[in-house]
Amino acid sequence: MTSSSTHPLRHLRWWPLGLLCGWLTCAAQPAPSGVDSPASAAANAAAPYSAAVAARFPDPAVNYRTPAFEPGHAGFTSNAELQAMLRSLQRDGQGSADGSSVKLLPLGSSQTGVPLEALLFTRNPDTDPEALLRSGRPTVLLVGQQHGDEPAGSEALLVIAQQLAHGRLQGLLERINVLVLPRANPDGARVDSRVTASGIDANRDHLLLKTPEAQAQAQLARDYRPVVVVDAHEYVVLGRTLEEFGAVQRFDAMLQYAMTANLPEFISKASEEWFRRPLLASLKAEGLSVEWYYTTSTDLGDKKVSMGGVQPDTGRNVNGLKNAVSLLIETRGVGLGRLHLKRRVHTHVTAIASVLQSAAAHAADLVKLRQFVDNEVSALACQGDAVIEAETTPSEYVLMMLDPATGADKPLTVAWDSALELRAVKTRARPCGFWLAAGESDAVLRLRGLGVLVQQVNETAVLRGETYRETARREGPRADVNGTVADGGSVLRLQVQTVPALIDVDPGSYYVPLDQPLANLVLAALEPDTQNSYLANRILSGLASVARVTVRPELKMSVVP
Repeated sequence: MTSSSTHPLRHLRWWPLGLLCGWLTCAAQPAPSGVDSPASAAANAAAPYSAAVAARFPDPAVNYRTPAFEPGHAGFTSNAELQAMLRSLQRDGQGSADGSSVKLLPLGSSQTGVPLEALLFTRNPDTDPEALLRSGRPTVLLVGQQHGDEPAGSEALLVIAQQLAHGRLQGLLERINVLVLPRANPDGARVDSRVTASGIDANRDHLLLKTPEAQAQAQLARDYRPVVVVDAHEYVVLGRTLEEFGAVQRFDAMLQYAMTANLPEFISKASEEWFRRPLLASLKAEGLSVEWYYTTSTDLGDKKVSMGGVQPDTGRNVNGLKNAVSLLIETRGVGLGRLHLKRRVHTHVTAIASVLQSAAAHAADLVKLRQFVDNEVSALACQGDAVIEAETTPSEYVLMMLDPATGADKPLTVAWDSALELRAVKTRARPCGFWLAAGESDAVLRLRGLGVLVQQVNETAVLRGETYRETARREGPRADVNGTVADGGSVLRLQVQTVPALIDVDPGSYYVPLDQPLANLVLAALEPDTQNSYLANRILSGLASVARVTVRPELKMSVVP
């Protein structure tokens, strides 16, 4: 349970490391015409801040060979170019000197029909997911460009793929397997849009699985069970920050790991000690500035600064609830076009290479950690309390930004919502599992898509448990620390009471046990009175279709495939 009394980092003290052209003299830049990117020439004709600010971010002395960096290429790597590059890296293990293979994994298609594809890098002779699990080498999953207007992560993962195939990272495959999904939202990338073609934010869809883009990532996690997941993003440099604080964002990178209710404490400790601390050192060694990830509200009157959200809907938090070390890396980039692109890509390459090196260094420990945490979570069924809803802790923080005219450091003391210490808002006794009515096949399909074990009841029975009684309701949008989540509709905001009951169970209905490794993900999906639950999002048909089971059932059941 993650709450103010149990969070493993509750005693940690940490401190920061770190208008527009009409107001300032702006530094001239080339105007990209864009391949698969419609950014206008006017928006990219000049740096959106002073030359003094631009001088804080010189290009590193490196050369990268993705299509975007080819001479004369004005935009970013297009979807077609990315697909061609992935195919060019494929190879069979028998044809390589070190026995490593690079396998293309088809994951379906985006909403407009663009292939969703990943690469698997391994030295295991058998590339079947079960064989990789038996090999003893842990798997790392790298995901880029869930938001289509954040291209640096995708470009960096193409560089990482090259280095794993025939470069400086190739030797790490002796100890780890690596999955690379460089562009998780190709439709958004094509039109320079944050969201998918349906207007849904793919990075808020990892529990609900409405989009094929989120389903593709869930498939990789379900099949290959990565012990480390990296999500590569970019953040807005100007916009609200300039309007609210009269300042420009300073940091090359912002970092955060999974921070949500019920996260196993040893996952948090491994994230901090094995990964974030070496990552900080790697970035600083390259002269790159770094800070915790933070964001601000779209309400310009709200000047509170928040660490990344604690809802169980983002890739970062959902993968944490799958018992993986789950890391978010954000570089300064949204709204900059190609400005500082090499530095942005280099920041991601440096950070992701550090994560891979840490994973290789702790390979045996990560395997043991996963086994321990899976067993620990499974053993919690039917006992203790679970957190149904948690919030960040209000505090104060000294945040470093840049003066938009002089480029000098500009320290600001801000109201800061910390995700390092979560406050439990609502708790309940942890049940043994959940019962679902026979008609709730859509919810079952999504749970199975997440990798959750679901059983179907084969006989009539009575179970001891608790039903839900609605005490209040309203409708409203899903929200995060920025504002409203882009998901195309409102959700039910329920208040409920639990009522002890004997539950009549018919054949064809379902039982979702909590004595399984993904139990904490089940809680996030099936407790009805949160904004991300399957009931709130109308995946479940009503309160009568779900109940808490408080005594382990003894009846005939079969596993849902």
